[in-house]
Amino acid sequence: MGAALARAAQWTAAGSGTGTLEITPLNESLLNQIIKFAEDFSTRHPQEAAFVFREPLEWQTQLGCSVFGEGYEINEATVQSEAKGKDGQPLLLLMASTLRVRSFDQLSILLQIAMEKKLKEAQACLEANRDPIVKILGPEYGTIEGEDMSMLHLLDKVKKDDDPETELKMKIFLLLHQLDLQLLNSSLKHISEDIRLNPAAINNEVNLLKNFSGKGEDTVLESLEYTSDYTFSNGCRAPPWRQVHGEICYLVIKPHDTDPLYITCSTAGVFLNGVSNNKGFHGVMNFITKGETSSYNTWLSSKILCLRMVEAISLCEFRKQPDTFMEEKSIQNRYCKDDQEFPESQFAEEYSGKNNFRVLPLFFYCYLDSCYCKTSGRFEDISESSSETEEDEEQPVRHQEGNTDLPSEYWGIQKLAKYLKGGNPTATVIALCSMRDFNLAQETCQLAIRDIGCLEVLINLLDTEEIKCQIGSLKILKEISQNTLIRHAIADLGGLQIMVKILDSPDKDLKCLAAETIANVARFKRARRTVRQHGGIKRLVGLLECISVGSTSLTPYQAKDTEIARCGALALWSCSKSIKNKEAIRKAGGIPLLARWLKCSHANILTPVVGTLQECASEPSYRLAIRTEGMIENLVKNLSSEHEELQMHCASAIFKCAEDKETRDLVRQHGGLQPLSVLLGNSENKQLLAAVTGAIWKCAMSGENVSKFREYKAIEALVGLLTDQPEGVLVNIVGALGECCQEPINRTIIRKCGGIPPLVKLLAGTDQALLVNVTKAVGACATEPENMMIIDRLDGVRLLWSLLKNPNPDVQASAAWAICPCIENAKDAGEMVRSFVGGLELIVNLLKSKNKEVLASVCAAITNIAKDEENLAVITDHGVVPLLSKLANTNNDKLRRHLAEAISHCCMWGSNRVTFGETKAIAPLVRYLKSNDPSVHRATAQALYQLSEDPNNCITMHENRVVKLLLAMVGSTDEILQEAAAGCIANIRRLALATEKAKYG
Repeated sequence: MGAALARAAQWTAAGSGTGTLEITPLNESLLNQIIKFAEDFSTRHPQEAAFVFREPLEWQTQLGCSVFGEGYEINEATVQSEAKGKDGQPLLLLMASTLRVRSFDQLSILLQIAMEKKLKEAQACLEANRDPIVKILGPEYGTIEGEDMSMLHLLDKVKKDDDPETELKMKIFLLLHQLDLQLLNSSLKHISEDIRLNPAAINNEVNLLKNFSGKGEDTVLESLEYTSDYTFSNGCRAPPWRQVHGEICYLVIKPHDTDPLYITCSTAGVFLNGVSNNKGFHGVMNFITKGETSSYNTWLSSKILCLRMVEAISLCEFRKQPDTFMEEKSIQNRYCKDDQEFPESQFAEEYSGKNNFRVLPLFFYCYLDSCYCKTSGRFEDISESSSETEEDEEQPVRHQEGNTDLPSEYWGIQKLAKYLKGGNPTATVIALCSMRDFNLAQETCQLAIRDIGCLEVLINLLDTEEIKCQIGSLKILKEISQNTLIRHAIADLGGLQIMVKILDSPDKDLKCLAAETIANVARFKRARRTVRQHGGIKRLVGLLECISVGSTSLTPYQAKDTEIARCGALALWSCSKSIKNKEAIRKAGGIPLLARWLKCSHANILTPVVGTLQECASEPSYRLAIRTEGMIENLVKNLSSEHEELQMHCASAIFKCAEDKETRDLVRQHGGLQPLSVLLGNSENKQLLAAVTGAIWKCAMSGENVSKFREYKAIEALVGLLTDQPEGVLVNIVGALGECCQEPINRTIIRKCGGIPPLVKLLAGTDQALLVNVTKAVGACATEPENMMIIDRLDGVRLLWSLLKNPNPDVQASAAWAICPCIENAKDAGEMVRSFVGGLELIVNLLKSKNKEVLASVCAAITNIAKDEENLAVITDHGVVPLLSKLANTNNDKLRRHLAEAISHCCMWGSNRVTFGETKAIAPLVRYLKSNDPSVHRATAQALYQLSEDPNNCITMHENRVVKLLLAMVGSTDEILQEAAAGCIANIRRLALATEKAKYG
């Protein structure tokens, strides 16, 4: 496991602390595999389990003395195992919180004792013992990069020594080596799932570029070749130990008039490599790159490569004018003056009509990405979350401005400007103090500072060494950066870069002000990207490191540290609206620090901490971390806070995290369902209500939680909120009721509370998400005959049917599912369905949809419609049989089941059985019997039984070997399946006997 931990596991370092394993899906998978290996070791390898480690595995445990029982001696805060090594020392020793383990036997027992804490124990053990194999077997078995000769040395030693202990070590080493390979393979699967570039895409680009390479006058390159001809099964050409780092292949690109370029293609992008003096690997590759920080000899080099490639390929003129077009920074000099951002529109306008522009994707997009890196030498992609919709995503509003009717404050600030611009430090400080006397929250004052050029001066003052000037400037910038126009101006003037540097200042007041101002400015994409690209995220995470976490009474020194952490959390909150910044916060070790601050009792810091967490909870890795780091308990605790904003963010975080069942269970176990139910009473605060109803909706996806919500009268409260609410709140309320409706008793409660009329009324809305949820709720209510009477009386079924015309497939599917129980429970369902003019034709035409969920739901509806003979005749005339047959070749079990049921019921009219056979539906249906889903078997057997009433269908079934499959189902405990299978076999057999009788008399 040494190599896997070194190469595959995802590590982070929080500030100056030691490396920690990040809480990510990949790491969780690796830890679970290691735990299973260790837990099973003593039963699978008892002799090797008794081996005493060279040195104990030592770490800080969360386990207390009370968890240890038989086989252990407990003395106050000390626990030791009765099992001892040859030296008389216990094989397990716990002193205070320090745990030492010296055998796999004890490790296995410990993990079983740890129960739900085993993941945290394994994490702590591996963080404290980065190469555990060295502790277990000795330093000669340590993990090394490059060619590992330890196996050969070990074999040689076994041959010479004939020592039983050496042989035992070898067995253990082989077992650990096997685990290592298993972990590496597992990590490769995880990496491939998160891939950005892939082997196929790179291969296509390379092949395309090869078409424009050669010796001729019109070619753009002399040659472009892979360094290896061997391709692995996943399409990569890089060795497996480099694939772990995301590398795919290596290229040698030879321009016509310069030295070759050596390229690494990886999932993260395309990089210009270093050149090794060692000629071993085709004489070109240098795998270990500078810094090994996921960059490859810096992205600045990649930028130069792409500058050359883009210009050469797009113009195809470099052979004629090499001095002009092969200059390394010709495009950079032309378009990126003073290291400004690359103007894509200007580039596109000039070059869009040039030859061969279409061959650019691989290198051109890499160039566009790297252009934004400036000279940082690190890869930073320019793309941000497309889902960001905060207030600043649009261009800032330009106000009509003029010189007339300006208030006196405007002219007062203008008079101060000359002292601010031209004075000595003392005069500057006085001017700054005077400027702060104005009402800086007033837009007139804010724009006055911008208009008269004071903003540039304020930003320049940040770059001085005069702390008083810096503090005065930041106090003003913090106030005026509440204005959208000012925020954009600060970013345009490079203010963010300077503020990020100030975060390293030893002056605590200065750091606080810089972080708070960053929090204000970083409310739009470009500003957030700037903070990340200049190392701001890591610095802001560093502000969260404080020893006073959890203290109730703070010394002035601790209070200042807490204030620094609060300001850092505010800035991270603003920055966390970007997906890439969320990832950067995680990699900088922000999660455990946020978890620590979540335990404090001060609302002023809890609010930005929870705000950051709820923003980040949209990412699966954060949801996993929030659960495993024990944060749910604290989120639940703060639902009872006196501060509504804190309550809102806690509920919002639960809303996002409760997508996972484990989290829903934790919310219940920590008593979170009751405060959520209580908060439904605060209907005035719509933001809080939206978060609370969202959390209740997601928590209600677990049946155990629904029972608790019923106990706390939450269902009645939700029904009471069905009117006069914003659509965002209604989506959550109706979603929650839809989940609660899965239980019959709750459907009755909703009816008695008068909930059905407002639900039916919402079917006439236009919001797509609301329509999906309300159709589910109405459909669930319709399973009760008394509810169905109300729905029918309110014309609810007609409204549901009209939603089948909605262009959104989710709405179509949800409406079709809701129609099914309506037809089942209506008094005169056949007449009701026929009353909808054009309704049957509409639902049959939906069988042409490409959406599997729509198809499955429509098939289910057709099954119910076909129970009425008149309606079955109508849908037959509309061509339902050939459309159903056309869907038969599917591997989707949900669709298979409902399609088979629809076919079974449609067989009951006219010559439909014969038509199904003629339209080739029989053979695919027979294959359904090989599914692993019992419900598919039942539906398919019923369909085949109905189809077997036609002799030609029996022949087709027999040719497709249906009898053997059905015979196995005749012995099923499912009586319906048993009967249908037997009936189908009987029909086939009767046909065979009749044929024999006709043939032989």
